[in-house]
Amino acid sequence: MSAGSEGRRTTLADVAARAGVDRSVISRVLSGDSRLLIRDETRQRVLDAVRELGYRPNAAARTLRTQRTGTLGLLIPDYANPVYAEIIKGAETVAAERDCVLLTGSADADRGLGSYLDLLGQGRVDGLLLAGEMASKEALDGLTADGLPWLLVNRTMRGEARHVVLDDERAAGLAVRHLVELGHTEIAHLAGPSSSNTAQRRARGYRAALREHGLEVPSSLTARTDYSADGGYRAMFQLLDAQTRPTAVFVANLASAIGALHALRTQGVDAPGAMSVIAVHDLPLVEHISPALTTVRMPLRELGRRGVELLSDLGPNDTVKEVVTGPMDVVVRESTAPPR
Repeated sequence: MSAGSEGRRTTLADVAARAGVDRSVISRVLSGDSRLLIRDETRQRVLDAVRELGYRPNAAARTLRTQRTGTLGLLIPDYANPVYAEIIKGAETVAAERDCVLLTGSADADRGLGSYLDLLGQGRVDGLLLAGEMASKEALDGLTADGLPWLLVNRTMRGEARHVVLDDERAAGLAVRHLVELGHTEIAHLAGPSSSNTAQRRARGYRAALREHGLEVPSSLTARTDYSADGGYRAMFQLLDAQTRPTAVFVANLASAIGALHALRTQGVDAPGAMSVIAVHDLPLVEHISPALTTVRMPLRELGRRGVELLSDLGPNDTVKEVVTGPMDVVVRESTAPPR
């Protein structure tokens, strides 16, 4: 906390006295008011006084004056999924650059979205980012009715036009192309749940990429599961039992891929000798599993950054349909190789 020479909090009046200007000038300089006409020397004198005295604006008073809290919310489905940590990092970076605080919460089956919305709809945040599949059309309509700006992150919804997503179709295409260039023609897809918007987009990208390379898309080479290691473990057994066993598999999720590799080890199926595995998303931990996992690296931090930028810069009724396209590339490690 900033304090004067007697241990009390430094006030706006203290800064004004040091700089030799009116208190309103201090406020307008700190808020970046473009209509304020003062000399550059005066502006610098104000900034020097703020720095020397360690002055910090009173957030509560500013909230009452501007009707803004300087706080944004980001709700994710699950803190255990490390992918969301990267999105949060990107969002926090931009929020800090804009002198905002980012509040994050996990709205899973144990703590439903409704309990958060009841709180956040009471003017506690200036806007809300919603990641994952948690929000319903009814919930979004309620936020709009409450006057709370919102934006879907990495999810689209029929009838809504406020989202920022990754190019999941392109990510799937990069994965399939990598496997095809290695010589694979029997390429399976370990897909996410049919209700997941990201899983739907990755499945479309997988099918389109196979057709582009002149390959068939047999339904027997697609297994669906949830985005978890346990789900990937179970789904891999389904692919191993297929009438035509694939030589490679594109996995829609990092956690599922870790479970899939575990299933291959328990069945004595060599990866990548008998089965190549590639997954969407890249995190440092995948370098330390066996075999080290080949991935499609996605711009997760950029997704978080753009979410905050769009939510802050656009009006609550503006149409937002943005796809974050890059950078995106295949990170080749030990889990993919040419088929035997």
